[in-house]
Order: sequence, then structure tokens, then C-alpha cells
Amino acid sequence: MERPELGYLLSRLMRVTIAREEPILERAGLRMWDYAVLSALTDQAAPTQAQLAAAAGRDKTRLIGNLDRLAELGLVTREPDPADRRNRVVSLTAEGRRVLDRCRAEIREMEDDLLGAVPAGDREAFERGLAGLVESLDDTRDP
Repeated sequence: MERPELGYLLSRLMRVTIAREEPILERAGLRMWDYAVLSALTDQAAPTQAQLAAAAGRDKTRLIGNLDRLAELGLVTREPDPADRRNRVVSLTAEGRRVLDRCRAEIREMEDDLLGAVPAGDREAFERGLAGLVESLDDTRDP
């Protein structure tokens, strides 16, 4: 039997994964794009909102609504850039870090459950291969 196409397999996995992640995020008062924005701020503040939009994979015109909501929740700050007052530097707050860490821990548990039927060696190879594939992609070729 021929294996189904990658797009079909990934879309099925993605639908199930998102359906299981959404309740976790909702309990934290987040939407999926809010979580993507917080995740993009994990390692450092975003020097520009345009760079944050690119890192999160979010259209910059739609990012503003996410930033407004996250700022209202006290999860991010937007401070004027001392080098260019027209620009806003976006950073995680301590509460934003706590919420992100809590969501990530719950999502890891969900993923453990989701992938529980996959033998450990196969799972490790799948995760390593998927991470390597994503890392190797050239962002300029994304649709």
C-alpha cells in the first residue's frame, strides 16, 4: 500500500493537535495566535513589531490585535525604542513567562498522550526528523 501524501498526514495530525491545544490555551485566556506571539518572544524581546510578526508567522497588520490583548492581560509590554521612538520593542513580562511556561508544560503532556502509541525510538526519530526538516526550510519559500 502506498503511503498517503505528506500534506494529508500532516493536516490530520495538525487538526488533532490544535483541537487538543485549544482548551489548554483557553484555560490560560489565550488564543492560538497569542500563544505563537508569546512563543516568538521566548528567547528575547522583539526589536520591531515587524520582526515579531515574521518570527511568529503572523501578518503584521493582524499582530496588533494580539499585542493589544496580550498587553491587557499583562503578558507583554510594548516600550518605545530609545533609538527610534516610532518603533515599539515587545517583551514578555514575568507573568507572560509564567503563562507561557505553564501552557508549554500542559502541551508537552498532551503531546506525550497524543504520541503515546508510537514506540519510543520511532517517536524520537519522528520528533528529531520533523524539527530538522522545519529548521532546514528557507523562510523565503513559505507560501
